[in-house]
Amino acid sequence: AYGCAQGADALVIVTEWDMFRALDLKRLKAALTEPVVVDLRNVYRPEEMRKHGFTYSSIGRV
Repeated sequence: AYGCAQGADALVIVTEWDMFRALDLKRLKAALTEPVVVDLRNVYRPEEMRKHGFTYSSIGRV
């Protein structure tokens, strides 16, 4: 996951695999050129991602 994020402008989560549910958010943020995450599976809580400095969008969340 971190290798894919390295140098990317954004990360889009399209799977619910367990390996993506427990990412080291500090490491992820450092890998991305911009801390942008689009979560199509609602894996993370919006308030948690914003607390870690991400611009976070989730789809279909009420």
